[in-house]
Amino acid sequence: MGMFDGKKVVVLGVANERSIAWGIAEALHREGAELAFNYLNEALERRVRPLAESIGCKTVLPCDVQHEEQIDAMFGELQKRWGSIDAVVHSLAYAEKEDLSKRFVETSRQGFQTALDISAYSLISVAKRALPLMAERGGSILTLSYLGAERVVPNYNVMGVAKAALESSVRYLAADLGQNNIRVNAISAGPIKTLAASGIPGLRDMLTAFAEKAPLRRNVTQEDVGNTSLYLLGPLGSGVTGEVVYVDCGFSIMGF
Repeated sequence: MGMFDGKKVVVLGVANERSIAWGIAEALHREGAELAFNYLNEALERRVRPLAESIGCKTVLPCDVQHEEQIDAMFGELQKRWGSIDAVVHSLAYAEKEDLSKRFVETSRQGFQTALDISAYSLISVAKRALPLMAERGGSILTLSYLGAERVVPNYNVMGVAKAALESSVRYLAADLGQNNIRVNAISAGPIKTLAASGIPGLRDMLTAFAEKAPLRRNVTQEDVGNTSLYLLGPLGSGVTGEVVYVDCGFSIMGF
């Protein structure tokens, strides 16, 4: 019997098999969860749908979180199919490439708004739609952050500001939704070579330096994050909410 037998979980943000969200999805599937996925556009649908089908998932829905009506439509369809949900994984982040490659002081107004909208506000918008589907028995919401939320990471720029807003949103949502028995947490993962991370200049050097300086002397894997997600999303984390849990091989404890 799996830890998530009979549980229904929505996973947002899978782009390909190297996505952190996919690592979480694989862990949830292994423990018996029934999953649903979103896709942004036709190009990503061609990547996401085969992955979903590989684990027997039939619920793959369009949703661009920049559009409220698409979020409404996705959760409306989930309510029709499932009636209720037990958990949501929010692994969505985006910043314009030029805003990651130039000086932070040159961040464009539109680029700032886009990064904050997709990477932070979308968590609030998704939580609002998940609330009525979780209301009777509660649930859990998990998002993904990074150390750049609290420390300056070269070339992370406006994404660091967006992740800081995301982590603050986790705390405010946890305080607000606790009365509904809904827990909200974040995992701050070490750098992983994902599609999103590939847009950050100097990623290869970052991964090398990380493995040299982290106490465990290695990079973080999708499996590492997936295993921790089981704790935060499931019954083992029943008393944990509003937290940012580091899954970074200990890198965040080090001073230089």
